[in-house]
Amino acid sequence: MAVSDKLEATLRRFEEIDSLLANPQVTSDPDRLGKLAKERADLEPLVTVFRQFKATEAALTEARSLAESDDPELASLARDEIPVLTARFDQLEAQVRAALVPKDPNDEKNVIVEIRGGTGGEEAALFATDLYRMYLRFAQRRGLRTEVMDISETEQGGIKEVVFEVSGRGAYSLFKHEGGVHRVQRVPSTEAQGRIHTSTATVAIMPEAEEVDVHINPNDLRIDIFHSGGAGGQNVNKVATAVRMVHLPTGIVAVCQDERSQLKNRTKAMTILRSRLLERETRAQQEETAATRRSQVGSAERSEKVRTYNFPQDRLTDHRIGLTVHGLDRIMAGDLDEVISALQADEHARKLQEAVA
Repeated sequence: MAVSDKLEATLRRFEEIDSLLANPQVTSDPDRLGKLAKERADLEPLVTVFRQFKATEAALTEARSLAESDDPELASLARDEIPVLTARFDQLEAQVRAALVPKDPNDEKNVIVEIRGGTGGEEAALFATDLYRMYLRFAQRRGLRTEVMDISETEQGGIKEVVFEVSGRGAYSLFKHEGGVHRVQRVPSTEAQGRIHTSTATVAIMPEAEEVDVHINPNDLRIDIFHSGGAGGQNVNKVATAVRMVHLPTGIVAVCQDERSQLKNRTKAMTILRSRLLERETRAQQEETAATRRSQVGSAERSEKVRTYNFPQDRLTDHRIGLTVHGLDRIMAGDLDEVISALQADEHARKLQEAVA
């Protein structure tokens, strides 16, 4: 179905709903009335901008016709109006296309980010640390807040695994494309002969789940309390405050030991557990609708290489959209805007294509 056909069909449905809402048989049925009212509210933003687009298109067509008029004064006025109407037409066309794309219900949510060192030993752990710092700086640039929920470090200062929350408006929309296997090609600091090594780290992105999103039966949980690990000395917690939660039906585990308070660790562990359960549910839904391209969250794409950071050539390549950007120092310092914008544009184009298919 062409875009214009899709829009005309939406307009007809909107007008049909208005007629139904004026029907006494419908207004006397609360369930049907509620469903129609919700459908109307969902369609209204698109219909409003489409009507403005059609009116502007008609006005522009008329102005172009009058510009050829034999009346010099009328033709002059029409020619003056054409640039204004053309700009308005282009603006509304972009708004119509944007309104056609269904919104991701998770876009405004906070996000849970998990980074794990992959293949490559200590170099992989050091790369995981670099990714972690990159995301912290990116979040800061965007005015988002970050909070560590769990972290496990190596003796050399790398990260085996880190789980952290990014909170603020649109956090998930900015981070959701980061999930997958990230590959680095560089000379490790431990390499004496200057050879380039290839290592990986895995990034997982989950929208933060609330109680209304996932219900957890307390009887389905096993909660273990233990002493937090650390580098030794004063960093070792002498009181058992670390929390491990196991969801027995699924075997999903969440651990939090970052806080000195057992209550705070329990709260954070529950947040992680809910988000992992929501991701599991989302993955199941995606597998049921595998005819469309799966998003990276919770899908098999997590096992695929999504991005390469090549330090000798000073370039980042995102393999999903064929994007290559130079300036790794800037990127690793948190300047991910160009990459994120390109991924969002690709998502928008795919969703628009699906919306009008």
